[in-house]
Amino acid sequence: MSELILVVSLVAKPETQKEAEEFLIDLLAPTHAEEGCLLYSLHREVEDPTKIWFVERWSSRELLDIHLRSPHIQKALADVGKYFVEGPDIRVCEAIPGGEPAKGSIAGHATGR
Repeated sequence: MSELILVVSLVAKPETQKEAEEFLIDLLAPTHAEEGCLLYSLHREVEDPTKIWFVERWSSRELLDIHLRSPHIQKALADVGKYFVEGPDIRVCEAIPGGEPAKGSIAGHATGR
């Protein structure tokens, strides 16, 4: 199976937005250290900063599944209701490559179509 791309959305409680972001930032370092993690990046919407997104790249489904079972992610999933009114809504995707490799896919590969 090819690399997987995840798009994960959450909506912070307005009164806990700063704490919600800190809660998610704390997941970055341990996840970046995991085997198979190619990208794990956190984003906030400009128009509605309570909407927060992870964009992720994983080298395989097996390593993604290990990540999802990791202690820091399991603890985060148990605590998510403290800071968020929605999410995590996790979408697992695979690239449909095309165009220039560097621009046609988050996964960084394209067929040149």
